[in-house]
Amino acid sequence: MKSPLLSHRRFVVALYHFVVVLFSVVTAFLLRFDFSIPPDDLSVFGQAIIIGLVVKMPIFLVSGVYRGWWRFINIFELVYVSLVNLLTSLSFALAAMLILGGRVPRSVFFVDFLLCLLLTTGLRFALRLYNEALAGELFRNRGKGVLIYGAGAAGMMLLRELRSNTSLRYKVLGLIDDDARKQNMFILGVKVLGTGRNVASIVHQFSRASSTVEEIIIAMPSATGLQMREALSNCRVSGVLCKTIPGFSDLLKGKVLSAQIRNVSPIDLLAREPVKLEEDRIRESFTRRVVLVTGAAGSIGSELCRQLAQQKPRKLIAFDQSETELFKVDLMLRQSFPGIEIIPVIGDVHDSRRVGDVFARYAVDSVFHAAAYKHVPMMEANVAEGIQNNILGTWNVALAAYQHGVSNFLMISSDKAVNPTNIMGMTKRVAELIVTSMQSEENTRTRFVSVRFGNVLGSNGSVVPLFQSQIEAGGPVTVTHPEVRRYFMTVREAVQLVLQASTMGKGSEIFVLDMGEPIRIVDLARNMIRLAGLECDRDIEIRFVGLRPGEKLYEELTTEGEDILPTYHDKIKIFRGPCPSRYAIRKWLSELQNLLTRNEEQALIAHLQRLVPEYRPQWDPAVQELRPAVGR
Repeated sequence: MKSPLLSHRRFVVALYHFVVVLFSVVTAFLLRFDFSIPPDDLSVFGQAIIIGLVVKMPIFLVSGVYRGWWRFINIFELVYVSLVNLLTSLSFALAAMLILGGRVPRSVFFVDFLLCLLLTTGLRFALRLYNEALAGELFRNRGKGVLIYGAGAAGMMLLRELRSNTSLRYKVLGLIDDDARKQNMFILGVKVLGTGRNVASIVHQFSRASSTVEEIIIAMPSATGLQMREALSNCRVSGVLCKTIPGFSDLLKGKVLSAQIRNVSPIDLLAREPVKLEEDRIRESFTRRVVLVTGAAGSIGSELCRQLAQQKPRKLIAFDQSETELFKVDLMLRQSFPGIEIIPVIGDVHDSRRVGDVFARYAVDSVFHAAAYKHVPMMEANVAEGIQNNILGTWNVALAAYQHGVSNFLMISSDKAVNPTNIMGMTKRVAELIVTSMQSEENTRTRFVSVRFGNVLGSNGSVVPLFQSQIEAGGPVTVTHPEVRRYFMTVREAVQLVLQASTMGKGSEIFVLDMGEPIRIVDLARNMIRLAGLECDRDIEIRFVGLRPGEKLYEELTTEGEDILPTYHDKIKIFRGPCPSRYAIRKWLSELQNLLTRNEEQALIAHLQRLVPEYRPQWDPAVQELRPAVGR
């Protein structure tokens, strides 16, 4: 329940300043005349009080000094309050001299300033002292014992908040930091006890002293994935539950730091340097424009919608065939961006008439084509469906963009399109060639580009949710091969770079995003088991089940014949390869549609290989029994 004082806080603070001004002027006069004001000066005394209140109170109110949250006051606010006090006292002195002449002793103005300054800044400082020191001491034996890993700016912010907010019931026992210069220092009265390698011994020392460490909070929002993995490893040795706070970009959106303490996630272990974006250029590209996102209900599509909505487009069209998931995305967007016109459209990219109707009805300016089937084993067992969605669906959307004079068309591709060994990768490579061919028309107004990137960490159907469900079930965690490696990005990072690439394309480029170093899947599995507080091969078994049909040990980034070209953005490169003509693509697609009507799988694969000769299946496609069952 909110305190009555907090409910009327502004009135209470204004009343306090009124009392301070009144007290300062009265006391200044009393001190000047040794608490015995001569009768001849009583009228001057009364008029000076009125002048002081009339002059000072409006300045206090207009300056906004009553708005600050006193328990968190800092040195800059104290300086500001001091300057406001100086201004009020000088104004009071000037007004009194103009009205009363020299009848007010000059010492009154000086004493008034000192008293006002002491009372306005002193109470603020006293409240902060109480909340950060005394209030924490009153509850020191009632909270959960924690260590804060990281004695930097974020660690100090977290320490201050945990100590001042007694309702959190945290007792900070000490700080941990790997910087040798900070060892044995005291920060806000709490000692830096050691480095990460000393965590286990520090926890043991507290247990011997009957003061248990129950949690370790990693407060390193700018840490790289390597630093987070090292910190987590140090904490795991101690056997204590480990939590963290989000990155700085997320912290800026949160109201309270302590409310964002959460368990360490696999995304934290992947963390890289924040993506640098040309925000003005991106905003200029989409503000007040009509943007269409296909596959809007998927992991990439929904994040694209969220980030595009931040750019304030005139209309945002979310196109997907999944009614339930599209409803969820629409609800999320309307709640988060009430000022944006969101248009959910149920439709299938297979349906060229439906796709064309959407372009015609809404006068689309920009297209992000994210609709695709992406699961490798599923596409191995459903070749025709993969072709329909990934190839013909891309053709329908790209052709509609060309016919309606859309400014920009961007297709989300995959690193599996490089020297593909599976149907999914081959269909995405064909889709890239279709998009590139659209630029071959001399009269096209549309810039057609593709963007390749690797696996999205935590996306629907990805390895992270699978591992999480297997760990929750008690194992085993299944990994295909001990040496299999994949490139990973967070969905937010991937979409940020996609938006950046969309502003850079001149037409026909295939952009490739810098995904860092490939990660061994077995290492990811082990880290996730440790994050769950369990031990690999003791609590949870890791079982190797062999590569599935179409899978590679390592993903590649370039196809033979493609040139790598740098861009001015350090995380985006351009790959240029052969550009087929749109006439040749049309003829090839016409033959493909005829083969689809006959439903001859081997003939379909052979036809795809005419366009993608680098396709090399890892098994004989003629042996039907090697095809995986759905869900395997």
